Amino acid sequence: MRGFAAPTAEVTAHLKELGITNQEIIYNPTVAECYEYAMLPEHMWSPDNTVGANSITETGALCISSGSKTGRVPKQKRIVMDDMTRDTVHWGDINIPMSPESYESNKQRAIDFMNMRKRVFIVDGYAGWDEEYRIKTRVISCRPYHALFMKQMLIRGDNDTLAKDFTDGGPDFTIMNSGEFVADPHIEDVKDKTSVNVNFSAKELVILGTSYAGEMKKGVFGIMHYYMPQRNALSMHCSANIGAEGDTTILFGLSGTGKTTLSSDPKRNLIGDDEHVWTDKNVFNIEGGCYAKADGLSR
Repeated sequence: MRGFAAPTAEVTAHLKELGITNQEIIYNPTVAECYEYAMLPEHMWSPDNTVGANSITETGALCISSGSKTGRVPKQKRIVMDDMTRDTVHWGDINIPMSPESYESNKQRAIDFMNMRKRVFIVDGYAGWDEEYRIKTRVISCRPYHALFMKQMLIRGDNDTLAKDFTDGGPDFTIMNSGEFVADPHIEDVKDKTSVNVNFSAKELVILGTSYAGEMKKGVFGIMHYYMPQRNALSMHCSANIGAEGDTTILFGLSGTGKTTLSSDPKRNLIGDDEHVWTDKNVFNIEGGCYAKADGLSR
């Protein structure tokens, strides 16, 4: 196993428990390592040839194609309905249920794909800056681009802190992203080649049929939506900044309507641009990075 840090015994045991037997595990790679792996031939193309070649732009940014999916697929997202969620989720057109059996079929499909790939990437980090409310999150993926994305979006910890926190009970939630591989549309409750599934009892999220990295970002946000109200805290789709007098401003709006732009006021300090939690003592950012959409913008 290679990467920025040596994997702990807990990581190895967790992979074995999941059924991941791939022998080349890249654990908590650096940004530079993610770049290096992304430029290797085996990571240039997806198995279905919907993803184009990776490149590095003149600004030094890693340029990636997410293939046929360039946005989220909310109609293909499912939440496992079981004893835990039956009466704690508002079921309907947004929160669509699936059976535990269908979830297990998708999960096994995702794991089988990981075991067939040349290598697997693991990133450990936190959702939420407030240590009282944060969720230890583990991302397991097949593409270095997905590892880099979540290394930027999650809150990072030093190696010793991560080893201690994640050894103590393991991750609070695990994301398994095999988005290059399609789901089986013949599975009950799936019925599409793209499927994003959340299982709160198993504390897992599985992605199939889409390489769009935003599914992981919003997946974490949805997880916070489930847990934060149970702790008398409000998770919000908003940007937030703070003034010199300690006055906090919260800016709500749909995606692409200006939250990031408005929050980057040069006279105020940025808290975050998209996802926050409001508690009885503070407003804190769920994420460690920003997600500014720059498509079509002039200099």
